[in-house]
Amino acid sequence: MRKVQDYYFKKAKKEKYPARSVYKLEEAQQKYRFLKNGDTVLDLGCQPGSWSIYAAKTAGPQGLVVGVDLQDGNKVNIAKAAEIIWLHDDITADDIVENIEKIRKNFRVILSDIAPRTSGNKWVDQQQSLNLARRVLELTDRLLESKGNFYVKVFEGEDFKEFVDSVRKSFKTVKIVKPKSSRTESREVFVLGMGFLKR
Repeated sequence: MRKVQDYYFKKAKKEKYPARSVYKLEEAQQKYRFLKNGDTVLDLGCQPGSWSIYAAKTAGPQGLVVGVDLQDGNKVNIAKAAEIIWLHDDITADDIVENIEKIRKNFRVILSDIAPRTSGNKWVDQQQSLNLARRVLELTDRLLESKGNFYVKVFEGEDFKEFVDSVRKSFKTVKIVKPKSSRTESREVFVLGMGFLKR
């Protein structure tokens, strides 16, 4: 297991990504192709920035990426990629939609690798993860374009199925993704929704 983690850590360093988490997005993208050239992308809980950077490279110069995070961390822009606008903000705040809409009204893809500060209590951590994922889904209802795509991290456990069912009501196609680059012992999975049914 450690060799696998070392492999992704070294690969991220070599490819100049701030974190190995980028491969959790890349694996799903290679299989399902939900990010396209020219896309507008909202990355919620974006720091340390790997997903935003990958999305910017995939969307290309015609695209746009908006990365939102409570932590004001790495802010990079890459040549021959979409512009990344970094927003230092809280996704649970009442005015978050308004603040994002000042940059752009809606997006073709919403991503989130957001995780709670872990407490060591599996049930508490899983509930907090679900609360964040539900918040991302709420924001998706407001900010995702019709037929757009959504990819969010959740810790598996109690109420996970209920969350997936709520995603199914909003998307034409839903997939549960467990990337190879996730740590074996991790309870994280990713829910991919494609073809947003805008109400």
